[in-house]
Amino acid sequence: MREIVLDTETTGLDPSSGHRVAEIGCVELLNHVETGATFQSYINPERDMPEEAFAIHGLSEEFLAQQPTFADVAEAFIQFIADATLVIHNAEFDIGFINTELQRLDRGLISMERVIDTVQLARQKFPGAPANLNSLCRRFQIDFSERKIHGALKDANLLARVYLELIGGQQSDLKLSTEQEHHRRIEKQTVNQYVQRPHRPSPKEERAHADFIDKLETPIWRA
Repeated sequence: MREIVLDTETTGLDPSSGHRVAEIGCVELLNHVETGATFQSYINPERDMPEEAFAIHGLSEEFLAQQPTFADVAEAFIQFIADATLVIHNAEFDIGFINTELQRLDRGLISMERVIDTVQLARQKFPGAPANLNSLCRRFQIDFSERKIHGALKDANLLARVYLELIGGQQSDLKLSTEQEHHRRIEKQTVNQYVQRPHRPSPKEERAHADFIDKLETPIWRA
């Protein structure tokens, strides 16, 4: 099973107000294990960078002006995510921005049906507790000290670890493997014990049995 943990940085909160994507970061999971494959790109939003957004991610208008546009990276991004399930924290936000960018290019949109929202997972598992990424990192003792400013790939890496903790990913797989190996060892020992038991009589026992049979008068199996 292939999953892509995805995060974005943007110029603001609402794509319908003209805000754009400024960075995309993706981390690949295969059967709940990080493969090391990633996708990351800064993106020229073709507009200014509000101070409120700059304070969060530190991506300046001058820096982003030197980066490719979303149209330039769209094909590589679409090929990387392919048909994988997407794992996103507060998914409606990121998907809303990405779909707005895709719509500008007349590309197919991403369905929410293929998305796992880790905010919802966290709220189901820990009702009433904070579900933001920093709080979840604290809960699972994941080091997020480098997250003084946000970054799409940085946050996607953190989210991948949080997601695996939320679902018991690697730990549950390891537990299952251990239990299966334990059962296999028990079965092997049982078979070996059965095969090695001394069922055959000794030569001395066989001779004693033959002498006993010879003393019987007309046993029924010789009739």
